[in-house]
Amino acid sequence: MAGYNTAMRIVVLGASGSRKTESSIVHAARSLGHRCRQVNAVALAHWGAPGRRAARYLVDSFEPEFLILTRHAIELGAATLEVMLEKRTAVFWYFDPQPKEKVLQLARLVGRMYVTYLAQVEQYRRSGISEVGFLPQGVDPLRDVPATSFSRRYQCDTSFVGSGQYLYRYPLLRSVAAVSRLQIRGPGWRHAPADLPIAGGPVYGQELSQVIRGAAISLGASAHPEQDADRASASNRMWKILGCGGFYLGPYVRDIEIFARDQIHCAWYRDPADAAELARHYLRHPEERDRIARTGRRHALDHHTYAHRLGLLLEGREYPVHTMV
Repeated sequence: MAGYNTAMRIVVLGASGSRKTESSIVHAARSLGHRCRQVNAVALAHWGAPGRRAARYLVDSFEPEFLILTRHAIELGAATLEVMLEKRTAVFWYFDPQPKEKVLQLARLVGRMYVTYLAQVEQYRRSGISEVGFLPQGVDPLRDVPATSFSRRYQCDTSFVGSGQYLYRYPLLRSVAAVSRLQIRGPGWRHAPADLPIAGGPVYGQELSQVIRGAAISLGASAHPEQDADRASASNRMWKILGCGGFYLGPYVRDIEIFARDQIHCAWYRDPADAAELARHYLRHPEERDRIARTGRRHALDHHTYAHRLGLLLEGREYPVHTMV
């Protein structure tokens, strides 16, 4: 397989839009000197047979040497994908914490995949996908940037941005809310209990950067208990917060230090009570908090961008779990 130092033509086949991870992969490919085309499988699949023919044309006319598929590619159907994949090197990169039937279908079609949660590697291998590697998400230096200013409505002690349908998050958020001025934003909080301080709906892009800038501490909170039992895995939320220059307080899992060191790049909590105590500490010590946030962003840009990840992917390697930061 050609190394990433050899310029290639790459197609990223999945969803489209400035907020999508696919766009960050395209940015990374171009920053490494590759030609790259993004094909919106979601929009094209909506048009049925004409859309599938258009997708094939957009891929074939670019003459790619490498295809990177995300979960949305399956919307084009197995028959269309089989033609696209014939005699081409391809990989499926899956970003979500829990597998679905369509995900397994796509993984079997492609035959090679990367997952962003380490514990899932063996699960997919047991499901019949022989080549499964671990490749976490990362920072997009073009998109994940600190806000130069922020609205006063975003000013708070602690902030959490994420979906509200996961009850597993509630104890953590309640614990931190008891010791700080917490603001919660994201989809799915309409029917949340009254004791959770919901401040707004989904935020993306520059608004998300302002939310991170306005909070002294930006929280991570797992959606499922198995995530806290995982090893060396982190939500994409962490990368966005570090990239945007925020102070990240997130859940500790075994070997998470391969990404960021406690009290140097961010802070890790062990349980809701520990999160509350750490929030108290860092709210009382703004200079320490600011130093860690600056060091964390610099570390993320130096070691954890999508260009770093894509370099591994194109070489057929996975993230080195045993490499300590």
